[in-house]
Amino acid sequence: MSYADHRPQPRNAANGWLAILCLILGLMLAKDWWQERQASHRVREVTPRGDLAEDEKSTITLFQEASPSVVYITSLAVQRVRRDFFTFDLQKIPRGTGTGFIWNAQGHVVTNFHVIQGSTEAQVTLSDQSVWNAKVVGAEPDKDLAVLKIDAPKNILRGLRIGTSNDLQVGQSVFAIGNPFGLDQTLTTGVISGLGREIESVNRRPIQGVIQTDAAINPGNSGGPLLDSEGRLIGVNTAIYSPSGAYAGIGFAVPVDTVNRIVPQLIQYGRAIKPVLGIELVQDALVRRWDIAGVVVARVQEGTGAAEAGMAGIGYDRYGRIVLGDIITEIEGKEVSDQNGLFRVLDTYSVGDTVELEVQRYRGKTRKMKVKLTASSR
Repeated sequence: MSYADHRPQPRNAANGWLAILCLILGLMLAKDWWQERQASHRVREVTPRGDLAEDEKSTITLFQEASPSVVYITSLAVQRVRRDFFTFDLQKIPRGTGTGFIWNAQGHVVTNFHVIQGSTEAQVTLSDQSVWNAKVVGAEPDKDLAVLKIDAPKNILRGLRIGTSNDLQVGQSVFAIGNPFGLDQTLTTGVISGLGREIESVNRRPIQGVIQTDAAINPGNSGGPLLDSEGRLIGVNTAIYSPSGAYAGIGFAVPVDTVNRIVPQLIQYGRAIKPVLGIELVQDALVRRWDIAGVVVARVQEGTGAAEAGMAGIGYDRYGRIVLGDIITEIEGKEVSDQNGLFRVLDTYSVGDTVELEVQRYRGKTRKMKVKLTASSR
């Protein structure tokens, strides 16, 4: 054997040490990976927080105090279903849903008219999830308001506190409670975006003085309360301004001053007592076709302020041709160009008030007359 066979092998030794180092490094990396993996499965330590902000506390208290007064409404329609060739059964089917709120301990519930429109019965679900059959006491489509009545124990009926809407300001915080999409009670917040707005009721009459808000109001919130920061009722959520009908950042509410005037009338009389002149009007489409500016009187009702003032409706001449009567162009100095304009002005007055009209007899002279407003018959 030669000397060369006994010489040290430096390359092999280096490779051995390199392998050992790689093994140690791999073990260290594996340990770190295992520790990190184990840590990811552990429950993380909870970081304690301080007290809630004062505005958060106020909002929580507001919801806790007001939400028991908010109810969920399901309107029902009776449908006749043929069970066999000889028998018809009556079946109650859900027609629509919405929100409402308890008005008083006598079981009166306020909601939108369109929530119960076309229904024969309704059911009211209280915040404790108890369900009560309800009857319609009265409705005012012109303001999209309706009152239901349930026979529930007084101790579970808590009415909302009533505020006022004549001193509201743009930018003021508002809160809407409702049951959107049939969900349990929800709270949305926002501000008053505008005041004195006008929207159209279900029968196409103008609702004036409406509150505009950016608080999220969905179809299921219809009839629910709009509250101020004190938890007082300041409006009834009633409509959404969106081509698709989905929430689009603009909601509206009928002001509480209107609600507080109409609801007691609905409870007592079953209808709103509105001031009227005592006339029937020609449709605006026909008036425009005749190229007439103003509101044309079709007929004067007997025993009303218009009849006492000598107002004249449409008549006929001796040849049987139609002769137009009076055309109302102004009320108390405010120009009237169509029926909505007439209703808009009359809504600011009460039964028994006297208003001055500017009336033009067709192809005749313009004259002024005073008319005493009487109560509507329907």
